[in-house]
Amino acid sequence: MSQTKPKRRAVIENGDGEDLVLATIIGNGDDLAPIVRHAFETGKPEALLHQLKNVVKKKEVEIEELCKLHYEEFILAVDELRGVLVDAEDLKSELSTDNFHLQTVGSSLLLKLEELLETYSIKKNVTEAIQMSRLCVQVLDLCLKCNQHVSEGRFYPALKTLDLIEKKYLQAVPVRTLNRVIGRHIPAIKMHIEKKVVSEFNDWLVRIRSMSREIGQMAIGQAASARQREEEMRAQQKKAEEENHLGLGDCVYSLDVEEVDEKLVLKFDLTPVYRALHIQTCLGLKDQFSDYYHKNRLLQLKSDLQMSSAQPFLESHQTFFAQIVGYFIVEDRVLRTAVGLLSENHAETIWETAITKMTSVLAEQFSRTETASHLLLIKDYVTLVGSTLGRHGYQVAPLLEVLDNSRDKYHELLLEECRQQVTDILAHDTYEKLVIKKQYEYDMNVSAFQLGPSDRMPAFPYYAPFSSSVPDICRIVRSFINDSVSYLSYGAHTNFYDVVKKYLDKLLIEVVNAAFLKSINSPTVGAPQVMQIASNVNVLERACDFFLLQAAQSCGVPVRLVERPHSSLTAKTVLNTSRDVAHNALLRLTTTKLDQLMVLSEKINWTIDDVPQNGNDYVKQVEEYLEDVMLTAQQILSLDALYKVGSAAFEHISSLIVSAFLSDSVKRFNLNAVMGVDNDLKILESFADEMYHSTGLNETLREGSLRGCLIVARQLVNLLLSSQPENFMNPVIRQKNYSYLDHKVVATICDKFKDSPDSIFGGLSNRNAKQNARKKSMDTLRRRLRDFS
Repeated sequence: MSQTKPKRRAVIENGDGEDLVLATIIGNGDDLAPIVRHAFETGKPEALLHQLKNVVKKKEVEIEELCKLHYEEFILAVDELRGVLVDAEDLKSELSTDNFHLQTVGSSLLLKLEELLETYSIKKNVTEAIQMSRLCVQVLDLCLKCNQHVSEGRFYPALKTLDLIEKKYLQAVPVRTLNRVIGRHIPAIKMHIEKKVVSEFNDWLVRIRSMSREIGQMAIGQAASARQREEEMRAQQKKAEEENHLGLGDCVYSLDVEEVDEKLVLKFDLTPVYRALHIQTCLGLKDQFSDYYHKNRLLQLKSDLQMSSAQPFLESHQTFFAQIVGYFIVEDRVLRTAVGLLSENHAETIWETAITKMTSVLAEQFSRTETASHLLLIKDYVTLVGSTLGRHGYQVAPLLEVLDNSRDKYHELLLEECRQQVTDILAHDTYEKLVIKKQYEYDMNVSAFQLGPSDRMPAFPYYAPFSSSVPDICRIVRSFINDSVSYLSYGAHTNFYDVVKKYLDKLLIEVVNAAFLKSINSPTVGAPQVMQIASNVNVLERACDFFLLQAAQSCGVPVRLVERPHSSLTAKTVLNTSRDVAHNALLRLTTTKLDQLMVLSEKINWTIDDVPQNGNDYVKQVEEYLEDVMLTAQQILSLDALYKVGSAAFEHISSLIVSAFLSDSVKRFNLNAVMGVDNDLKILESFADEMYHSTGLNETLREGSLRGCLIVARQLVNLLLSSQPENFMNPVIRQKNYSYLDHKVVATICDKFKDSPDSIFGGLSNRNAKQNARKKSMDTLRRRLRDFS
C-alpha cells in the first residue's frame, strides 16, 4: 500500500496536466481529430476517454456555478421560453390549417403542372424534330445546289458544296437512310466531276494544238515588226551620227514611247487548264494530273517535231517552227500562271528535247540546201524564231550556233551565184564606154556607187570611164554585202564586221578579179577591150573604199573606224595588180600586132639601089595602128597608162628595127637601106611627137617624150650613117651619142653593112671620096670591135 500511493498521485498529477491541455484545446475550438487518431494509434483510447470525462465534469461544475450565479435570470428566461412555447403551439395550429388549404388548392395545380410538363416534353420533341427537319432541308438544299452546279459546269462550287456536306452536315444528319444515300453519292459525283474536267482538258489539248501554229505565227510576226522598228531606229541613229560626224546637223535626242497594239497581244484560253488543275487539287489528285499533262503535251511535241517528207523544207519550215513556237509560248504561260502544274525541271526537259531535234533538223536541211537565197530565207525565219523564244526565257544559243556553223556554206553558195552573174555580165559586155543620157541613169549607175563626181551634175550625154559591166558588178557587190549582213545579223555573234569584210574580199578577189583576169587572157579580146577592162578594174579598185564603207554601215560600225590606216580591203591591192596585168596584156597585144606589121626582114629591101623617100610601106600601117591604139587609150586609160602603152609600143618598134638588122635572114644591107630606115624613123619620130602633144602627155610629163623611146634605133641608124663610125670606140663620144648601143650588137650589124660598089661615072666625085672615108672608118670600127670582143 505504501508503495502504490505515490504512483497514483503521479498519475493524477499527470492526468490533471493532460486534462488542462485538453480543456484548453476544446476551449479554443481546435480540432480534436489528431489527438483522437494519436490515441488510437498508440493503443490508449481509455486514457483519452478518461480525460474527456474529467473535462466534462469540470465543465458541469462550471455550469453549476454559473447557474447559481445567474439563477434569477435563468428563471425569467425559462418563463419567457414557456410563453414562446404557447405561441409556437398557436403558430403550429395555423400552419396546419394553412397546409390543409394549400394541399387542397395544390392538388389541382399539381395536375396542371403534370400536364404542363408533358406539354413541355412534346414541345421539346417537336423542336428537335423541326431542327432535324431543317438540317435535312439544308442538306437537301446543298445537294440540290451541288446538282445544279454540276449541271451548269461549275465544278469548283460543286466540290465546295460536297465538301461542306461531307464535313459539316453528313455526320449530323439524323436520318440514317438519307445519310447513307448522300454518303454513297458523294464519291460518284466527285468521279463525275473529275471525268468532266478531264474531258474538257482533253478538248483543250486538241484545240490548243490546232491553235499553236497561229499563236506561233502571230508571235513571230510581232518579233519581225519589232525587228523592223529596231532597224528603222538604228538607221535614223546612223544618219544622225553621220551628219554629226560631218558637221551637217545638230544632235537631237528624243524618247520614243512604243505603244503596244492590243490586237497583237497573244490571247489564248487556259481556263480549262486552270479549272482542271484546281479541281484535281481539290480532289487530291494534283500530282496525277501534272503527270497526265506532262505526258500528253510531250506526245504532242514529239508529233510536232516530226518532219513531213511530202513537202520541201523551204515550203514547210515556217509552219514547222511556228507550231513549235506556239507550243512553247503556251508552255511558258502555263508555267508562269498555273502554279504547281509544271516544274522548272519538266520545262527544261521538254525544251532540251525540242532544241536537240530542231538543231538536228536544221543542220540536216542546211546540208541539203544548195541555194543561197533559200538558206537566207530559212535563216531569217529561224532568227525570228530564236528572238521570239528568247523573249520567253528559252535558251536558243544552240539554234543560232547551227546558223553560224553554216555561214561558210552560205557564202560559198552566194559567191558561186555571184560568179555566175559576173561571168554572164562580162560575157555580154561590149567593153565600150557607158553612155548616160539622163540624170536618173547617172544617179543609178554613177552616184549610187560614188564612181564619179557627186557634187555637180555633168553635161549629158555623159561618157563614163567604164563600161556597162561596172555598175552591174557594183550592184552585185552591194547585194552580196546586204545578203552577207542579213545572214550574219541576229545570230550568235553581234560583231561580225570582220567576217563581212573577209567575204567581201573573197568576192572581189576570187570572183570579180578572177573574172576580169579570165577576160584579159581570153584569145577573143583585143586591145580596145583590154583597155576598157583595165579602166574597169581601176574604177572598181577606187570603189573598194565605198564597198567597205557600205559594209561598215550595214554592220553598225562607226565610219571613223573604217577610215583608219591599214583598214582597207586586200582586194584593192589585188585589183591594182590586175590592172597592171591588163596593161601588160595590152602591151602584149600591141607588140604582137607590131610584130605582124613590122616583119622588116621581109618588108625592106636591104640592098636597094635607090633610097625610098617616103619611107617603107609598113610605116603607114604602123602609124594607123598606133594612132588608133593611142586615141582609144586616150579616151579610156589614164595619162600614166597611156604613156606606158605609147612608150612600150615605140620601144618595141625600136627593138624591132634593131632586131631586123640582127636577123639571120638579113645577110647584108647597104647604105640606101639604112637611109630608108632613117626616113622611117623620122616619120615615126614625128608621129611620136604628134601623139605626145595631141594626147596631152606633154602637159603631164614635161620631162619625157615618146620620141625618146626610139633612141636605140636612132643611135644605131646615126652610127651607120655617120661619116666617122669609128668614133663609137671613143668613150666620150659613145657616152654622148651611142650610150644605148651594145658593142656586140654593133659588131654584128657592122659586119653585115656592105655598101654598094662605086658607080662607073662617080669614082672621081666628092661623094665617092666621102664614101671611101666612111668605108675606111667602118672597117676600122669593125677591126677595133673584133679586138674589143
